[in-house]
Amino acid sequence: MSDPHAGLHSEQGALPGEHPGRVRDPIIKAHDLAWLEFTKPDLRKAEEFGTAFGFTTALRTDSELQLRGTDPGAPCVLIRKGPRERFLGPAFRAADGRDVLRLADVAGVSLDRLPESIGGVGATVTDPSGLPVRVVADMHDLPALPAQTPLTINAGTSTTRVNALQRPAREPARVRRLGHVVIQTTRYREVLDWYLRHLGLIVSDFLFYPGQRERGPVMSFIRCDRGSVPSDHHTLALTLGPANRYVHSAYQVADLDALAAGGEYLLDHGYRRSWGIGRHIQGSQLFDYWRDPDGFLVEHFTDGDLFDCTLEPGWAPMTASGLAQWGPPATNDFLGVRPAELIAVARGLREDNEFDLHRLRGMLKVATS
Repeated sequence: MSDPHAGLHSEQGALPGEHPGRVRDPIIKAHDLAWLEFTKPDLRKAEEFGTAFGFTTALRTDSELQLRGTDPGAPCVLIRKGPRERFLGPAFRAADGRDVLRLADVAGVSLDRLPESIGGVGATVTDPSGLPVRVVADMHDLPALPAQTPLTINAGTSTTRVNALQRPAREPARVRRLGHVVIQTTRYREVLDWYLRHLGLIVSDFLFYPGQRERGPVMSFIRCDRGSVPSDHHTLALTLGPANRYVHSAYQVADLDALAAGGEYLLDHGYRRSWGIGRHIQGSQLFDYWRDPDGFLVEHFTDGDLFDCTLEPGWAPMTASGLAQWGPPATNDFLGVRPAELIAVARGLREDNEFDLHRLRGMLKVATS
């Protein structure tokens, strides 16, 4: 029986003339993803889920909720009260305030003082899909909180745990930090090049639709360029689709036991798993995906790949079976096979963008592969 994962790993590189995955002399080099911003109608419900998912509340008012992880730094998620649930955009951390000033000057936007609860300065630019993107620096760093300690594992011939039992608590997995966000766009190539030029991000892996490699990639996993300092395999992932939308965001936890026991806690409290548990191919993370009460997809992850600036992009076909090395098959919920997406397909095909009939056939092939 053939291995469905053969040839899907990122060790395969680009062919001559394909996208290099980076640009020379970007405007700035973003240091990390700082936070994500949302509006939601019910902040109490959002906080209840956030607590069960493993966040700690950093700030709560009648109009705003800030959720943080245990690592020092800014809150992971900023939620403002609004008439409906909506993703407002990401904020990236710059190396310092001079980079924010440089980006604002090149983009022709104003420099803003951030709210006192966060501190620092920011500039808001807009990517080609219309998504506002903040770049921030010099914030007040929240102090570290007590974190979950990874379990001591007896693996292989190692016997580091003797006369001690494993009893991981069935409790929320304590989120350490925000890891990445995935965004779908109808103008994938233009948006990709914008992030590489404006934020100095570099591509770790490209995916293309089977049989359509000559038309270029349709998804990229993109990391921050910190030179010789390793960074997450992807801080941002972009994928081509029939609508511009948030896909999911991911939050790091201590280890597999924290992820799995935290998932049992979420199930016990009536929340819905979208897909998991498994291990990804691109990025190698152990993952578990959940729907929050407003329908946003969020991920617990641990044990992800770290790359420095020297690694060139990998190239692989996009398939549903290629989303994981092991684990249950990707669900229709995770893949976005829902009525709202079908309506978006019909609308997207009528507009002037990169999502055409050939790309639709490629996407349908992925969903059934």
